Amino acid sequence: MRYESLIFDIDGTLWDSRALVAEGYNLQLEQEGLSRLKVDAQRLRSLFGKTMTEIADELFPFLDPAARYGLMERCMERENRFLREQPCQVGYPLVKQTLEELGKKHRLFIVSNSQKGYPELCMEKLGLEHCFQGHLCFGDTGTSKGRTIRALMERWGIENCAYVGDTQGDYEAASQAGIDFIWASYGFGTPRGYARKITAFDQLLEL
Repeated sequence: MRYESLIFDIDGTLWDSRALVAEGYNLQLEQEGLSRLKVDAQRLRSLFGKTMTEIADELFPFLDPAARYGLMERCMERENRFLREQPCQVGYPLVKQTLEELGKKHRLFIVSNSQKGYPELCMEKLGLEHCFQGHLCFGDTGTSKGRTIRALMERWGIENCAYVGDTQGDYEAASQAGIDFIWASYGFGTPRGYARKITAFDQLLEL
């Protein structure tokens, strides 16, 4: 099947920023006297792809909701600042070249469960600003990834597309949005279903 547009997840699909994100979180936790709560890349593996509130529920369940989500927001703000200071050479192989080639025949977009500013940061650090026509994230919509995908589709008049991601949550989001799911199996998850599968990013060109 030929898709008019392709919509991409970020973490586990375009890049692997877990170690850098963990450093950003830990800087904030240390500043607030919460070094005992430090995280690492392995701890974040199962959390990437979830919304910021879901991640907060997992990392800080002992705090009341207001404190929990406030801390998560500060950690993510610190993460954005930290990533902006770093070279972020964490993109998967051939991402830029593949997207540039795909962009000749398809409209390309991003939908992420991230905070505001994260999609822009990823595009900037990987040099992908010219590849994507638009993006939305949880920070923009405050709703599920499936609904965010539908919102993006409606905003840009997308009718025939697929979502490229790596986790069960991505598969469920694509299903909720009523579109095909392409599984990036080199990423962080093992979804229960998919329409197509790639083991490296540039295999999208073969599809």
